[in-house]
Amino acid sequence: MDQNNQQPFSNYTVLESKQHTGAVAKTFFARVFLWMFAALAISTFSAFLFASTPSLMAYLINETGRGLSGLGYITMFAPIGFVLAMSAGFSRFSSSVLILLFMLYAAVTGISLSFILLAYTSGSVMGCFASAAGMFGIMAIMGYTTTQDLTSFGRIMMMGVIGIIISGIINMFLHSSGLEYIISIVGVLAFTGLTAYDVQVLKRIGAGMEYEGTSAEDTQKTAIMGALRLYLDFINLFLMLLRLFGRRK
Repeated sequence: MDQNNQQPFSNYTVLESKQHTGAVAKTFFARVFLWMFAALAISTFSAFLFASTPSLMAYLINETGRGLSGLGYITMFAPIGFVLAMSAGFSRFSSSVLILLFMLYAAVTGISLSFILLAYTSGSVMGCFASAAGMFGIMAIMGYTTTQDLTSFGRIMMMGVIGIIISGIINMFLHSSGLEYIISIVGVLAFTGLTAYDVQVLKRIGAGMEYEGTSAEDTQKTAIMGALRLYLDFINLFLMLLRLFGRRK
């Protein structure tokens, strides 16, 4: 009698634990995409604000009108500093500080992207943005639903990104249109693949949070860093598509 009553309770406990773990993972994943979309919205707003306001753009361009001002150079390179600061200070910063840095990073990135809106036609910008969104969404679904381990695939994609960075630096001196075209193609492939890989990594992180007993504070911080990761995938995919298919004014 006792054994018969105990078995159903045991099964119910296991099922409840699995359902709860699934809920934790889904909540974490929802936070990641919420912060990512918030950052994209801020970047989009700041980009359009500066591109449509000559008085604001004047702060970024020097007196000759042919180069960047000191503030312009700071705006172009500041996003790298924000990413490094968030990565290095993950364990020391509170979630509130990480959120502030992430939102500032998104705003500054948007300002730096305002030059794109001035260089390319609005139609090609919107077309490439929509294409990037579609490709990102498809690969995110694939990364979330696939049962295949993408670890090795992710490493190959990261090697591709490193190659893009090195080739980009070299091409700053060569000014080769052919090399730039190859970089853009490899970039599209690399960041498309990284989207699937990063989504799978974040899915596993979310699934493991229940068993590791992660605190609410650490969960929030991890979600912010995950959002940063996906934000970078999307922005770089968009830029590579724009370099390939964008029409200049």
